[in-house]
Amino acid sequence: MDLPRHVGLLVKRIGVTGGALCRTLVTACSARRSPERSSCRRPLTARYSSAASVSACRALLYRNHGDPAQVVQLESMELPALDEKSVLVKMMAAPINPSDINMVQGTYAILPDLPAVGGNEGVGVVLEVGSQVTTLRAGDWIIPRNAGLGTWRTAAVFGEEVLTPVPNDIPLMAAATLGVNPCTAFRMLSDFEALKPGDSVIQNAANSGVGQAVIQIAAARGVHTINVVRDRPDLQQLTENLQALGAGHVITEESLRKPQMKELFRKVPRPKLALNGVGGKSATELLRHLQAGGTMVTYGGMAKQPVTVPVSALIFKDVKVRGFWVSQWKRDHAQDRGALQGMLVQLCDLIRDGKLTAPACTVMWDHARALGNAMKPFLSRKQVLVM
Repeated sequence: MDLPRHVGLLVKRIGVTGGALCRTLVTACSARRSPERSSCRRPLTARYSSAASVSACRALLYRNHGDPAQVVQLESMELPALDEKSVLVKMMAAPINPSDINMVQGTYAILPDLPAVGGNEGVGVVLEVGSQVTTLRAGDWIIPRNAGLGTWRTAAVFGEEVLTPVPNDIPLMAAATLGVNPCTAFRMLSDFEALKPGDSVIQNAANSGVGQAVIQIAAARGVHTINVVRDRPDLQQLTENLQALGAGHVITEESLRKPQMKELFRKVPRPKLALNGVGGKSATELLRHLQAGGTMVTYGGMAKQPVTVPVSALIFKDVKVRGFWVSQWKRDHAQDRGALQGMLVQLCDLIRDGKLTAPACTVMWDHARALGNAMKPFLSRKQVLVM
């Protein structure tokens, strides 16, 4: 195998660093051979034969809630037989999101029955379909329609109704991270305020997966973003990274409470929309800077502190305080497949046009290391399990 040549091709295809990809390939090739890992290149192949036969898989399973480093274990699982309405899927890549960690810990709003396979997001390829499956065929790329599917596994048999096809001409990492953060960003920018080119949005957690998607989608629409991040040693590098995505202004949490904000609002209008993924004092500061009649949408609570709304903001500015959960949006639109598909089409168009990219990713199959990395503070890289 001409490893340098293949690594170069895969780097171009996936959009991750060559070093990270090479480490993944070396780890995969040195592992004990099994049917689902008979080729190191298989997870990155766009098309598969419907004649492929997979009867078992390896999965990251947890039997109790707790610290992911302690309760998540790699186990072998038998796959159920393919029935007329089910689909055999080979999982290719699955990220580790904060909601995945919370689900393992037992603190998320929805919890699967135990034992459960971890992971709510990822991309797979269809190997085989049942005789009555009409929306999918062998070779299609798929993502979960909603949370709780259990994507940290090498293969699975799923019902047709829980899967959504995605195009296979976008980068693998973009497909793997498409279903949660970009969808959350898209809906929050679309559903709460009628934003026009020239308007502005303020958000905290701007370096998160949602935050990066907000920056890029807003920029594509001509909307300014004011992006709040925590102070850190590599602040300058982070600022440059976010500006490269289209961030107009990057400021620290501390700056929100300083007079320099008045100078900023001479350059851009006060925001109509505030997006809160942190809570606590950070959310209160976002509210202070909203224009009269504006809306703050809370979609996360990384600070684990309640949102406090000043009475003056309600009385004198008539601000609106809302919440958003993309899983609930998907449930509410479960009978309208066109709503989800239409959003994915727009997001994929942005990806093809180079206006929306996946967050920086570290890919690996070492689940203990990946879970540990995902829980570290100030880590700007998404941990992705490559199956």
